[in-house]
Amino acid sequence: MNKRRKNVCSPTRRCDRRQSRCCSSSSIFPFDKFREECGVFGVFGHPEAANLAYLGLYALQHRGQEGAGICSSDGRQLYIEKAMGLVADIFSEKRLKKLPGFAAIGHNRYSTAGSSVLKNVQPIVANFALGSLALAHNGNLVNANDLRVSLEEEGAIFQSTSDSEVIVHLIAHSKGETFHERIVQALQEVSGAYSLLILRPNELVAVRDPYGVRPLCLGEVDGAFVVASETCALDLISAKYVRDIEPGEMVVINEHGITSYRAVASQRRAFCIFEFIYFSRPDSYIFGGQNVNGIRKEFGRQLARESGVDADLVIPVPDSGVPAAIGYSEESGIPFDFGLIRNHYVGRTFIEPKQSIRHFGVKIKLNPVRKLIEGKRIIVIDDSIVRGTTSKKIVKMLRENGGAKEVHLRISSPPTIMPCFYGIDTPTRQELIASSHDVDEIRKYVTADSLAYLDIEGLLRIVPDSGDYCTACFDNVYPISFPGEHLEQLEFFFR
Repeated sequence: MNKRRKNVCSPTRRCDRRQSRCCSSSSIFPFDKFREECGVFGVFGHPEAANLAYLGLYALQHRGQEGAGICSSDGRQLYIEKAMGLVADIFSEKRLKKLPGFAAIGHNRYSTAGSSVLKNVQPIVANFALGSLALAHNGNLVNANDLRVSLEEEGAIFQSTSDSEVIVHLIAHSKGETFHERIVQALQEVSGAYSLLILRPNELVAVRDPYGVRPLCLGEVDGAFVVASETCALDLISAKYVRDIEPGEMVVINEHGITSYRAVASQRRAFCIFEFIYFSRPDSYIFGGQNVNGIRKEFGRQLARESGVDADLVIPVPDSGVPAAIGYSEESGIPFDFGLIRNHYVGRTFIEPKQSIRHFGVKIKLNPVRKLIEGKRIIVIDDSIVRGTTSKKIVKMLRENGGAKEVHLRISSPPTIMPCFYGIDTPTRQELIASSHDVDEIRKYVTADSLAYLDIEGLLRIVPDSGDYCTACFDNVYPISFPGEHLEQLEFFFR
């Protein structure tokens, strides 16, 4: 989330990303993938609300691993517990007992804007004229900095650097007579992507931005209502999927049931296409009930139709490349196998050996199965290439450690040429290899025998209602306009 897009590395401004995932060349995990956004989960009307929120966040852990928080309500007051780290490490049974009540919201954080510190972990809890509230936000407000400056001039005091707090202050400063009117008035002022959960002592409010950039769905379990970023969170608690929260819709859940409002007019939809390519869990159903795994397999099938090559084996870069690799294999008739094995127990930090080991950063996460690939022509399927550094190391590792005869790299998305401003932590345009190099130049850099991306027309041929998606990272067509500051940043990177 965004207060002055702090994930931009600029020669004129100090980088706010932690060195382990930004400018440090010594990092063993290079910033060579788009980073997760955030995940939200809410429940109203269940005696074990906090426990359900914990399980929901656990299922949504892939959307953010830097911090997590849960706020609960017993009808009289709000209770908050949050910390840096993973969900399972933060919420012990003892800690969950500090969260009584029948309603709760939770948040997994990845710092797309604002620094990675405890004060920016959500939910944000605040008191104002109409009582107390807690807010959890997935997305990015592109005009957050302008709003923040204006609010500070009016006397607002911010406790964090997160753009999500801007929404809290807008609600508090609104002149609306009712709480719901204040939310609507606040949303009229913000621009960008947001899937919001707002908890008050006696109600839960869910809102989705008018473009529907980030997914948000409604479910039901044991007579209680739940709201989540993805349906995989519903599955874990045996909740029934009811429907998606519609773009621009505000859903109010209280003792009277559910009430739906049109909070913000929706002119067009702009679902994030990368939710299908990489971010959402394969078992989730998003954007109108489309299964992510099925879509990714179809991406792989289309990729095989567009860029087939003679080879002996199709292997994925685990885990995100698996569905597309299966689809590629099925369409091409070339056998599929797991030629790269992923170590799932790698933490965020690791002590490197004093003596240099070739490709150590990638090898600690991935290892080739030499018996499978030695002497063979290999097709490697990955979901995207960002900087290209990891792809280069994987190709070389398959040759040197795996003994592959040929390595053909196939990417189940188009070339990524532009950064995202709507809730994904991406490198700058200068750092995106495809923004300044053509496919053959990238092929030479990663040392593959051949390289092909999924064509954008082929990509959109797979998804339903192809005009309903944001593809700005591929085509530089941003559906949500930027204030002057962001345009200046974009122009800086174009020079």
